[in-house]
Amino acid sequence: MEGKKTMEYEIAEQYGWEPPDVIIYPLGGGTGIIGMWKAFEELEEVGLIGTDRPRMIAVQSSGCCPFVRAIERGSYKVEEFKDPSTIANDLCVPKPYSSEVTISVIRKSSGTAISVTDEQILEDMKVLMKEGIYACPEGAATLSGLRILIDQGEVERTDRVLLYNTGSSMKYGGSLERLLTSSQL
Repeated sequence: MEGKKTMEYEIAEQYGWEPPDVIIYPLGGGTGIIGMWKAFEELEEVGLIGTDRPRMIAVQSSGCCPFVRAIERGSYKVEEFKDPSTIANDLCVPKPYSSEVTISVIRKSSGTAISVTDEQILEDMKVLMKEGIYACPEGAATLSGLRILIDQGEVERTDRVLLYNTGSSMKYGGSLERLLTSSQL
């Protein structure tokens, strides 16, 4: 978790010590969100940022979305997601261990968790590739999530939004290439 804090240190500096309004993060086990939140608290303690915090929005695959289900139920406990299946390997965490703390951070930030389909992820991978961004499926899921959040009125076009891409599509090798070229999107 300490290593995950470095993500927020970099964000805070690059945003001129004013956090974005919304952070959309691809959520597997939950430690990324916890680490970022801890970094916000530490940066405030040393006087580098104020008390404003972004809304933390978790994106999961509809094929494995235990956090989404827990938040929809109003629970802090995640139940194991049975028979998970998604092209986004790092989002396939059916029984995350940090669920209570992760959900607590999401709620404290007035955030939420949403799910996106593999089809939406593949579509947005292609969109990002056209812009020269070879996002992994997990990273592309954040763009898919943003589209949904804008349509639902949860995120305004004037909000400063940070989408996290946690890796390159290259780490998937030929398996993802076959999916991208064979999909009928």
